[in-house]
Amino acid sequence: MSVKVLVPTALQKFTKNQATLECSGTNIADLFDSLEKACPGIKSRLCDEEGKPRRFLNLYVNSEDIRFLEGSQTTLKDGDEVSIVPAVAGG
Repeated sequence: MSVKVLVPTALQKFTKNQATLECSGTNIADLFDSLEKACPGIKSRLCDEEGKPRRFLNLYVNSEDIRFLEGSQTTLKDGDEVSIVPAVAGG
């Protein structure tokens, strides 16, 4: 199963400057494990100590915010696209 992951510029130092990766996982939590195997060190930037997605990151599966789905247990299927989008603040 292949899932396309869109990586923001700030995290591309972990992906050898690749903006797009192909990984696998049955859900977001599995996908994070797959990303860590392919890009050591990235998972600590994506997850907190409990393994939950960090609050300052927005994660989308096919343009749907996982906070309105099943969070890190959101099911993935072949061909899905996961976008990692850092939160932006300012005023």
